[in-house]
Amino acid sequence: MKNFGFTLKSAISCILFGFLTESSYTQSPVLTNPVVEKIWGGFQFVEGPVWVDTLGLLFSDINGNTVYRWSLDSTISVFLSPSGNSNGLALDKQGRLLLAQHGNRQVARREENGTITPLATHYDGKRLNSPNDLAVKSDGSIFFTDPPYGISSAQAELGFNGIYRLSPSGVLQLLDDTFYRPNGIAFSPDETKLYVAECEATRIYVWDVVNDTAVANKRVFADISLSGYFDGMKVDSAGFVYSTGPTGIWIFSPEGDPVDTIKVPEQTTNCGWGGADREALYVTSGKSIYRIRKGNPPVAVRDIKEKEAGPVWYYPNPFEGSIRFDYAIDEPGRAVLKLFNMSGQQVTILVDSILSPGQYSVVWDAGAQPSGNYWFSMSLPGDHEIHKGIVKK
Repeated sequence: MKNFGFTLKSAISCILFGFLTESSYTQSPVLTNPVVEKIWGGFQFVEGPVWVDTLGLLFSDINGNTVYRWSLDSTISVFLSPSGNSNGLALDKQGRLLLAQHGNRQVARREENGTITPLATHYDGKRLNSPNDLAVKSDGSIFFTDPPYGISSAQAELGFNGIYRLSPSGVLQLLDDTFYRPNGIAFSPDETKLYVAECEATRIYVWDVVNDTAVANKRVFADISLSGYFDGMKVDSAGFVYSTGPTGIWIFSPEGDPVDTIKVPEQTTNCGWGGADREALYVTSGKSIYRIRKGNPPVAVRDIKEKEAGPVWYYPNPFEGSIRFDYAIDEPGRAVLKLFNMSGQQVTILVDSILSPGQYSVVWDAGAQPSGNYWFSMSLPGDHEIHKGIVKK
């Protein structure tokens, strides 16, 4: 794409649409024009996808008490059974499989000979609740969440649902005990930030990692006003957060702004990068496994540069208004223009068509949409741009 512009057009009255400068990302792994395919189904409740180069995809069937292996030749086999009703899976620094054993109430490791070694079973002399998900730091420490999903209230011994760090020497450290239902967990690429999903609140929190062992400055990273919940998540090499949630995969910028959503059938539970180039996102959802791949080669994701300070057009209330988008396509392909509010809710899809090369325009009538910040996500053949604007009435 050579040319992409915004033109404001008065319609009865006008909207103030002021553009702000945001961080810029080049060659981001953000999935553009994603292709979602179901690669297997018929399980009971799947979770914890993790890629192993020599094996393929491993994932948990919690209720089936089994870890399965999906191979690139599209075959399924049992990798571990019983699995302790494992939930989240990860690999340690030696490539051994780590399991958050939902049913056995422990974090465990599968040794090369197939035996299982418990790594964390108790805190302060009391049994853990039901370890849910894992994130492994480069120093070998294991961070994990411990909600009560696998036990009854009568079985709980701790009285809280924690987030923990297990040191390479086996010391278990409580990092946070204030969550109602901590769930998915992941690090930023430089490991200076830790993300955890608060499952019941469709909210993701972030901390600063201090001295590699502690966390501080807890704050809300992303919050959406939708029914459902955030679950497992992963972070790409550019710092974008991919979280399972209502309707599919939610993608957030490193600052927590919603970038896009990818619809996935059933109820997504977790995700993980896989394949030789790690450019496919494997998703566990309900009773099935899905794979998301880019419809186009990797492209740059850029924000709009600062244009003008202050309002472009502004008239007193009440008024109605519209905005016109002008864009050019140099090669045949799919054009998609989506509008999101800052809560991550998709307001509308303005364009979703296969187009021939040429100049195009589309007008959005703001109508009853409230004042506030909005994101426009434009995908064109060979390009994907994210634009942030302020609408004031």
